[in-house]
Amino acid sequence: MADRTKRRADEGDVALDTSTERKLKKPKQYKVLLHNDDYTTMEFVVYVLQGVFHHSEGEATQIMLHIHTRGSGVAGVYTREIAESRIAQVESLARTHEFPLRCSMEEA
Repeated sequence: MADRTKRRADEGDVALDTSTERKLKKPKQYKVLLHNDDYTTMEFVVYVLQGVFHHSEGEATQIMLHIHTRGSGVAGVYTREIAESRIAQVESLARTHEFPLRCSMEEA
């Protein structure tokens, strides 16, 4: 199509370029946060971090300790849809195991 819209200047016509360049924006990223409580076990938080967020055992343990000492911690950073899906997975697992584990997201 671009060849048809460009005319040669030596033919006396003006050169036209009708092609448009689209720039794609990166999607916004969201932090998925886990919140400390007095009832959810540390082992369950590590289990969630490994199973839902695919962290190694060592990483999961470090994140769990951060959550335990500071009140909350980042489990992962994702696009909005994936973050919402991970939160739903965590809430479902927590309900199944009868834990009140809270999970939220905020823009990164």
